[in-house]
Amino acid sequence: MTRHHATPATPAARTKDTTPATGPDAAGTTAFTRTTPARTPPETLHTQLSTHLSASARAWLERALTEAAAHPGTHGPISVWELRLAEAGRRCGDEHADAARVLILHAARADPAALTRVYRQGTAAERRAVLHALPHLVPGPDALPLIEDALRTNDTRLLAAAVGPYAARHLDPHNWRHAVLKCLFTGVPIDELADLERRAGADAELARMLGDYAAERTAAGRPVPEDLHRVLALTESAPPAHGSDTPHGKES
Repeated sequence: MTRHHATPATPAARTKDTTPATGPDAAGTTAFTRTTPARTPPETLHTQLSTHLSASARAWLERALTEAAAHPGTHGPISVWELRLAEAGRRCGDEHADAARVLILHAARADPAALTRVYRQGTAAERRAVLHALPHLVPGPDALPLIEDALRTNDTRLLAAAVGPYAARHLDPHNWRHAVLKCLFTGVPIDELADLERRAGADAELARMLGDYAAERTAAGRPVPEDLHRVLALTESAPPAHGSDTPHGKES
């Protein structure tokens, strides 16, 4: 099966699908699309998703999860659950595809090697799902190369997925600071940055970098992003205790 990489979105692209839902379930669907798969336990995500899918889509998802659980490894050139990842958008709708793909990856117990294969060979949507799935599947820093790759793009939806809980736990301070600046530069809302308050708290080096960036923008006659001021304010406060999310990286 030939796969094609999607063209990266421009910096002005929105990080979330905000297309208004239609029909009697519009309010519930919109609320669900704002759920971040990376920050929602798979069991809860499954329950939430099931309530928003049509009967046919729900039946397809249950079959896909059963297949993934029964055949988690690779069979032939591509595993059956990888085929289901490619189908998720058509079967569940674009607004639910991220969650469906994360659930399939979780059911398949995808390890770092499998996640890397899907990320490298997949579409932009499948890459995003891999990034969302990392905190559920990889306890250590083994998948950091995928985060680092995503942070080199200008695809704002991929960037938003990359700065979730996995990056908050494992990115070293140097790369995390640059991830913050990348979000500001591309227009990714800082609310996408998981555990921002803790990681930015009392970070004098981040404050210096933000100040330099603001000065460059001002000198060029360009506006300073409002989010920059929000992050700068966080660097002036002590970080809250959150030991379980302490990153594995070391100061650069």
